[in-house]
Amino acid sequence: MKVVFEKRLERSRTAALLVPIVSIILALLFGGILLAAAGANPWETYKAMALGAFGAQYNISETLVKAIPLMLTGLAVAIAFRMLFWNIGAEGQLAMGGIAAAGVALFWTDTLPDPLVIPVMLLAGFAAGAVWGLIPAALKAYLDVNEIITTLMMNYIAILLVSHLYVGPWKDPQGYGFPGTAQFEKVAWLPRLTGRVHLGIVFAVVAALLIWIVLDRTRWGYEIRVIGENPKAARYAGIGIGRNILLVMLLSGGLAGIAGMSEVAGISHRLQQGLTVGYGYTAIIVAWLAKLNPWGVLLVAVLLAGLLVGGDQIQISMGLPASVALVLQGAILFFVLGGEIFTQYRVRLVRAGREVEEPRPAVEAGA
Repeated sequence: MKVVFEKRLERSRTAALLVPIVSIILALLFGGILLAAAGANPWETYKAMALGAFGAQYNISETLVKAIPLMLTGLAVAIAFRMLFWNIGAEGQLAMGGIAAAGVALFWTDTLPDPLVIPVMLLAGFAAGAVWGLIPAALKAYLDVNEIITTLMMNYIAILLVSHLYVGPWKDPQGYGFPGTAQFEKVAWLPRLTGRVHLGIVFAVVAALLIWIVLDRTRWGYEIRVIGENPKAARYAGIGIGRNILLVMLLSGGLAGIAGMSEVAGISHRLQQGLTVGYGYTAIIVAWLAKLNPWGVLLVAVLLAGLLVGGDQIQISMGLPASVALVLQGAILFFVLGGEIFTQYRVRLVRAGREVEEPRPAVEAGA
């Protein structure tokens, strides 16, 4: 007997529903094996992680705090991936958004009316992230430069620029030698809703709603979907691929920039170390697990944020490394992507030596 994979003519709805669930269960089983091999009780570890992330109001609040940048960068990555533009640069775009928002908070609060400080910071963060995203977009659209390389390399430039500013020209002279800018004036702080959960979560929900409307209810969204599904057909239909690359990356980079603005204005209230901790890279996992669905991105971001917060909890309570959460993230992504094959192919067992019958075209009666 041998295993044969047959391409499905239509995606199975049952497989599309069951495969992600089974994949996550298998990932948890795989993680449990690793935990057992390390001498930890898998059940107790998972229980501690769940309680650490969702077991109390404070824990839920901290999970949502970590989910906010994952939501915004996940949406940024998802809309770019929809048209097969592989934006790996959300981390750098987040950093540039944080720099721009911090610049407004540090140098413009005295000249702007108080009610305009937060809106201007928001626009500055969006614009900085958008410009950082437009550079690789233009290189792709006009020179056909691989966007994976350019977006990835630009991350390092932005991350180094952040550290240069808060240890150099923007460093707080009253900071007693610690790297970081001066604390923002309170008019530049994002309002908090509960605990440390700030207005950034509203930005994320509004962004998800707008992306859903754009993708499912507008002509531009239709063009994005067509380009993502069949670039050649889009080109023959007269859809401007280069123009859409620029527009999509303007929105994608801008959303990641808002994530940076939300971090500096909602959490740290200054530009300092800790802005770029990998949210833009984790956003890739968020987008894929959510199947590029904007509402799915919000849900998956909360679940992965729960893994991060739960990982910190088991480090404190059980002495296990917090990197367990990162291992589980990778395992979930591996199994979910591996399981995708069962939504696109049908598995058959065929006796050895027996060829798989190819589908034959129908013969008209009387031929």
